[in-house]
Amino acid sequence: MQTSQGVARGGRDRFLDVVRAGAILAVIAQHWVMPVLSYSGGQLATGNALATPGWWVVTWLSQVMPLVFFAGGAANLISLRRADSPRQWLAARIRRLMVPVLPLLAVWLVVPDFLRGLGIPPQPLQVASAIAAQLLWFLAVYVLVVLLTPVMVAAHRRWGLKVPLVMAVAGVLVDVARFNDLGYIGYANAIFVWVAVHQLGFHYVEGRLGSLTRRGALTLSAAGFGVTALMVAFGPYPASMIGMPGAPVSNMSPPTVLLAFLAVGQIGLLLAFRPQLNALAERPGVGTALSWLGARFMTVYLWHMPALIVVAGVTVYGLGYETPAPGTVLWLVMAPAWFAVCGMVLLGLLRLFAHFETQRDTVAVTAKLPQLIVAGLMVSGGLLGLAAHGFAPLSDGIVHGPVPWVLLATAGFLLAGKHIPATDLGTRLLGRAVAVSEQATIRH
Repeated sequence: MQTSQGVARGGRDRFLDVVRAGAILAVIAQHWVMPVLSYSGGQLATGNALATPGWWVVTWLSQVMPLVFFAGGAANLISLRRADSPRQWLAARIRRLMVPVLPLLAVWLVVPDFLRGLGIPPQPLQVASAIAAQLLWFLAVYVLVVLLTPVMVAAHRRWGLKVPLVMAVAGVLVDVARFNDLGYIGYANAIFVWVAVHQLGFHYVEGRLGSLTRRGALTLSAAGFGVTALMVAFGPYPASMIGMPGAPVSNMSPPTVLLAFLAVGQIGLLLAFRPQLNALAERPGVGTALSWLGARFMTVYLWHMPALIVVAGVTVYGLGYETPAPGTVLWLVMAPAWFAVCGMVLLGLLRLFAHFETQRDTVAVTAKLPQLIVAGLMVSGGLLGLAAHGFAPLSDGIVHGPVPWVLLATAGFLLAGKHIPATDLGTRLLGRAVAVSEQATIRH
């Protein structure tokens, strides 16, 4: 079996570690720099700094979800080959993805009622509850991709590069239908686009991408970014790779096929500097930092927006702070302080919740493969419902909506097999939170 130079049997691929770490740091940076906030008269005004004219170009590098799916594809292929069976692998992946989510669900089933009791107005509380849940879209889609992984690995063995190419063609056809008054069909690209990018990770592991010379990698990057630019210039696609306020079309929600070509550009660019990135990973302290961050990847992803909510709640709502106009001297001066405070809050949250993800225990897998598929679909459906509706829609002043989705996702997690003591703890905590939320609903 041909393998990429950096993928050691039984070891770790440091390039993938760097890609994952860089991706999560880029996600955090983008999400913390975007908000333009002010509060007056019970209303929280929100804007996006990246909507500033010309700043769309930043999103071509800061939109790193393609890299997350690429690295995930490589990691999934490596771990699936090491697993005793697809059933065992699938059960382990579902649990590993869901365990860090449990404390987030538990906390956010209680927090809206608690804040409402403190007199927080409905509108800013609605915004906070939606922001805390919206990033669960990634997990909802990623669980579906994980469910498809054994099938896609088999397709990869048989058809190789034809698989992502067919997926990309399907993505183009979906976009054509979407832009011709069949808008909802665009959500099919949540599978076609992300599975195509995920499939590229397989080709990295097996050497087709990992063995590229620098010239070959830069050529690949130029092709990916070039096609992206042409589709923006002559097609219906917006220049920004993230959704913008008031824009009629978003490249992210649902994803357009443009993101698959962006992925090719980004992957080629990183591969061109792979030796330097590997050398960076070997420097004293860097490898330790990569291991620390990698072990907490999901927790960092899930809690970096609640950290932002805490900081915005104290400064914008509590102290009357207003975000300076993006790009001004004052904005440039305040941004590092904003990042530093958000970072300190995030570190505090990691101390509270990271152990859910970092604890590794042997789990007895009792669920059959069909049961695991159903479990994964339940988890994905529950998380997607939360991402779409938030934790506390308050249009009528009554908490409603999140509990059924939470129960659906949690039931899927429990259905995936026998779980560990730490998971039992998280599940009991979640059960108490659900009970508290239901009692609060009845009271109000």
